[in-house]
Order: sequence, then structure tokens, then C-alpha cells
Amino acid sequence: MTTTTDNNKRIAKNTMMLYIRMLLIMGVTLYTSRVVLNQLGVVDYGIYNVVGGIVVALSFLNGAMAQSTQRFLSFELGKENFNRLKIIFSHSVFVHIIIGVSVVILAETIGLWFLNNKMNLPENQMQVAGLVYQISIISFLISVLQVPYNAAIVSHEKMNVYAYISVLEGFLKLGTACLLIVIPTDKLYWYAMMTLLNSLVFALIYIGYCKIKFEECKVVCKFDSRVFKSITSFAGWNIFGSFAWVGKNQGLNLILNMFCGPAINAAYGISNQVNVAVNSFVQNFSMAINPRIVKTYAIRDYVYLNRLICNGAKLSFMLLFALAFPIIFLAEKILAFWLISVPEYAVVFTQLILLISLLESFTYAMGASLQATGDIRTYQIIVACTILLNLPMGWMILNSGFKPYSVFFVSFVISVFTLAERILIMKRVIPEFSIKTFVLQVFLPSLCVVVTSVIGIYLIDMFFKIKELPLFVGGIITFCICASCIYVFGFTKNERNKFRYFVRTRYILK
Repeated sequence: MTTTTDNNKRIAKNTMMLYIRMLLIMGVTLYTSRVVLNQLGVVDYGIYNVVGGIVVALSFLNGAMAQSTQRFLSFELGKENFNRLKIIFSHSVFVHIIIGVSVVILAETIGLWFLNNKMNLPENQMQVAGLVYQISIISFLISVLQVPYNAAIVSHEKMNVYAYISVLEGFLKLGTACLLIVIPTDKLYWYAMMTLLNSLVFALIYIGYCKIKFEECKVVCKFDSRVFKSITSFAGWNIFGSFAWVGKNQGLNLILNMFCGPAINAAYGISNQVNVAVNSFVQNFSMAINPRIVKTYAIRDYVYLNRLICNGAKLSFMLLFALAFPIIFLAEKILAFWLISVPEYAVVFTQLILLISLLESFTYAMGASLQATGDIRTYQIIVACTILLNLPMGWMILNSGFKPYSVFFVSFVISVFTLAERILIMKRVIPEFSIKTFVLQVFLPSLCVVVTSVIGIYLIDMFFKIKELPLFVGGIITFCICASCIYVFGFTKNERNKFRYFVRTRYILK
């Protein structure tokens, strides 16, 4: 049995590996987006973003099963039940095959009808949009079969392998973007084809690694109705939650297209690229801590579980804030430096989406703990229904003549409500969870960090005009202010001592 210290060291090591991966991928992703936008142009980039978004909107089944597979694998690993682990993996593969067939049917019927009849696309681009759509469906099918193997890597907490493969994948995407420079015509079509080839190559790498390293990743043709029912029942409620999440993101993308055209989708696509890159910080930390949360619940260590929840929520916010707030403050200058041509509304979209992500960063550790319990029916019904309000309210806002960025103000308010809902549900299903403790240990330090950072940046900007300084200098100043406020006001005395010890023993003494 591993100790709490061993678990904490593993989480720290996995987080470090994922951050190294994140830093490399973030740089590659941001530069890749610049090249792709410049080579495709605003309209074609918007078409690729919104047409591919239709398939993403239909892929909520896959997202739900990814969470379910990881949860069941981590749970059995925590209990060290290896015989049941093999059965669960095999059934997960079977279910993903069913999902793939289901999504193809939805994509080739409802999705294709929506593309041909409801999308606001240039007439001369409808043929290539149809080809991109079909290629996106094939790419999705490949990703479906890959999910159980990715879940196995994460459940075994082999984050170094995940990091190495992801970095290689990022550089291959960069190479794909650079090839667009030498392709004279049909750039949108060839970009979609090369993206498909990338997906196939790395799916084979993930599958091959898991088959070699993990004994349970060998599919056996043995059907167990109880296991199948358990997985599909749990996934059924996850499907509803994933549908709501996709509806919020891709649904708003489609609504913006209907009212504003493909150019606005380019701005939305750019802002999401920034958000995905920045969110890699908190997502990497969550990826490292979530399997440990599930395994801790499996052995019923509720004291350590609640400590993981509070620390996970606070650190998720702090890590994201340190990077997101400087970008929010310097968004106009950053996008102008990054992109050759900045789409209209890209700056304000980026700022608002990052603010929403900061609020939602509190929920990742809570979501993992709720998934661990298996009691997700009430959680998914309440939270998913609230998230889905983004669609009718977003449509009403735009139909009333408000500016496109108004939909994100609505999303922020809805995110406040879903955060409150998650906390109340946590109180009901997690033993020893205390709302008061969560507020004092998570919300209060986070609020202090935000207030002191804003005041500090505002005062320094009054004298030194940070936005007029070179971008690198301004970014370093704002980041250092945020990091200092996190260290002083976000960490407890014990956490500061541990941080100093970690830096001293890990780097200075070496």
C-alpha cells in the first residue's frame, strides 16, 4: 500500500511531466494557429472551425465514454482487482465501437442536413466544406477507438509516456501547418487530409504502446452483461453531461455563425485556441490528480480525499490565474504580435472565455470526485440542464440585436450557478465534505489573490504604462505580480515552506 507521501510525490512528478509537455505544445499550437490562419485566410479558417465543430458537437458520446472508461479503470486499479480490470477494458472497447457507428449515423443524417440547409457558408465553398466534413467524421472515428487506450495510460499514471507522445504529435501538427505554405491550391482540403493522417498515426502509437505495456489492454471476446450494464448505465448520465458541455461550446459556435457569418467563427476559433493552450496548465494538473482521487475514493480514505479536493481546486485556479490574467490584461497586444491579421472580436472573445475558464477551474477536482462515487445522476441532470441554458439564452441575446460577445456574459453568469450547484451536490454525496472548509481554504485565498493582483498591476501600470512596454517585458511584469500574490496570499505558511523545500532540494542543491 502506497503512503500519502508517495502519492503526493507521484502527483507532483506527473504534473511536472505534463507541464513540460504543455509548455512545448502551447508554443507549437499558438504558432501553428498563426500559420494556418494566415494560409487559409479568415473565411476558410472559420469554415474549418465551424464545419469540424458539427462533428465535435455529435461526439459528446465519445467524451462521455472517455470519462467513464478512465473512472472504471482507475477504480479497479485502486482496489487492485486486475481480473475485473481486463473485463472492463474489453467492454469499453466494445462500447466505443458502438459509439462510433452511432455517431456516423447521426453525422450522415442530422449533421449533414444541418450543414447543407442551415449553415451560413459561401456558395462557392460548399463543396470543399462537404469534403472537410466527411474527413472530420473519419478523424473522429479514429479518435473513438483510441480513447480506451488513452484512458489506460492516464489510469496507470504513466504521464511521462503521454507527455512524450503528445509533444511529438504537436510538432507533427506544426509540420502540417508549414506544408500549407508550399501547397498552391485547395489548402483547406489538404489541411483536413493531413490532419486526418496525423490522427491515424498517433492512434496507432497509443494503441501499440498499451498492448505492449498493459496486460489488460488485450481485447477478449467474453461478454459480461453486469459489467456492460454498469459501464453503459454510468456512461448514460455522462452522455447527458457531455452533450451539455459540447452544446455550450460548439452550440454557441453554430449560433454565432447563423447570426454573424463565418468570419465571427474565426474569432471564436482563435479565442478557443488561446483558451485551450492556457487551460493546458489546469488540465495537466487535473490529469495528474484525477486518477489518484478515484483510487483514494475506492479505498474509502475520505480524509485524504477531501484534502485532494480542496488542494486540487485551489491549485487549479492558481495555476490558471498566473498565466490567464496576464493574457487577459495584454490580450490586444498579444494577438497583434501572434497573428498577422486579428479577426474582429477576437480580443474580447479571448478575454471573456478566459474569465469563464478561471471560474470553471474550481470544478475539475470536484467533478473527478463525483465521478469516483458513481452516483452522478442528480449531478448530471442539474448541472447539465443549467449549462444547456447557454443555447436558448445565447440565441435570444443575438436575436435581440446585442453584440456577439454578449453571449459570453451569459455564459459567465451560468457558470456561477453551476459552480454553486456542484458544491451543494458534493455536500450530499461526499462524506466529510465541508462547504465552510472549502470556502475558507479555496475561495477566500483565491479572492485575495485576484484582488491583490488587480490592485498591484493597476498601480504599476499607472507609473510604468505596462501596455506600452515591449510585450515580453510587460508579460514578465504581470506574471511576476500574479505569481507573487499567489505565493503570499494564496499559499498557507506550511505550503510556502514545502514549496521552498521543493525548489531548494530539486534545483538549487543540484
